[in-house]
Amino acid sequence: MLLYTLTIFVQLLIPPSEGEHITDSTGQLQYIPFPTCNETGRPLEFYFGSEQSQNCTIDFISDEFFHLLEYYVHNDSPFTCRIPSRPLPPSTTPTIETASADKGQGALGSDYIPLIIALTGSLQLSHLHVSSHLNVLLHAAPKATDPGVIAAGTAYSISISASSTRIIVGDALPLQFSVRWYPNTQLPSGWTGVGGHIYMSTLIYCLLSVGCTAAVCLAYFRGIELPRRLRSHGKERMAAVEGGGRLGGYGYGIGGASNGYAVPKRD
Repeated sequence: MLLYTLTIFVQLLIPPSEGEHITDSTGQLQYIPFPTCNETGRPLEFYFGSEQSQNCTIDFISDEFFHLLEYYVHNDSPFTCRIPSRPLPPSTTPTIETASADKGQGALGSDYIPLIIALTGSLQLSHLHVSSHLNVLLHAAPKATDPGVIAAGTAYSISISASSTRIIVGDALPLQFSVRWYPNTQLPSGWTGVGGHIYMSTLIYCLLSVGCTAAVCLAYFRGIELPRRLRSHGKERMAAVEGGGRLGGYGYGIGGASNGYAVPKRD
């Protein structure tokens, strides 16, 4: 599998109350590698096409990085990253030794795609709460046309109390990433969503259900209920004839009276 390295968009905090983007002499925004993960000893990395959950614990939160997290959590500035859209030549792959706040890794360019991390949490006077569980969604370009190319990506925190981490300057920040890949640039079809949208498949299912119910009811009526009613009606007619020549207790009598009225005779 191909290995892609995630690098973050660094902000210079001079003074700490103001955030400025790091640029070079030409005004190009600069990038440095993501902080080193304790689990691997390297910046955060994702394998192309590999759906997995992985941890990245940042061992020490410096004062500068703590202020960055405050900006990200409060949505004062975006947690902007870039990720290579295709494997980079070894000579251009950023390393911890060659990248710093004073010497970044150049602008976004055509070899990278943006990856915005929506980091959520809450600010307190003495500390910070960070939602440390994040979902990462990445779209690969169609394999038939651009195999091994990343077309788009995004990441966001899960804002629930169980995934919140309390940190102060000097603490470690454990991050958990759930990575999912889409094989093309379209969202997957067939999902029902939360809003209860009606799809053609749902409509067809409802129509088939109504048709099957009607067929069962018709078969029951014609095969069981209708013959039973006919037999019952026939028995009532026979009982009426045998009991006085009246049909169901009503009608004209034969050779006698019916309902108190006599039938006149003719010569």
